Amino acid sequence: MSKHFRFEDLKIWQKAIDTGSNLFALSLKLDSMKYFRFAEQLRAAGLSISNNIAEGSGSYTNADFARFLKYSRQSIFECVNILIVFEKQGIISNEALTKLEIELEELSKMIFGFIKSLNNSN
Repeated sequence: MSKHFRFEDLKIWQKAIDTGSNLFALSLKLDSMKYFRFAEQLRAAGLSISNNIAEGSGSYTNADFARFLKYSRQSIFECVNILIVFEKQGIISNEALTKLEIELEELSKMIFGFIKSLNNSN
């Protein structure tokens, strides 16, 4: 018998898992290029996006949930910054950067919209 958690139904969490998987795949490539520290930083920031959504979904108040969603958005910005540095250093292509930036921007907008809906339901 499997348990079902609130966050599993959230589109923002589902999108964060998909985006996180893409970031994780990139981190594995970085590992193979011996950029271990960079890979670990990207994995941590990418995982933090969905982790904070999941953790916040267990909050007792909308304000507390919104706080965790803000942390999730901050991790998105961290990922974008890391990716820009990678592109500037020639570690990833401009095309890879653009693709991931679009994904992360879409997710950021989704999270922001969800934060607004939580704030409006108070």
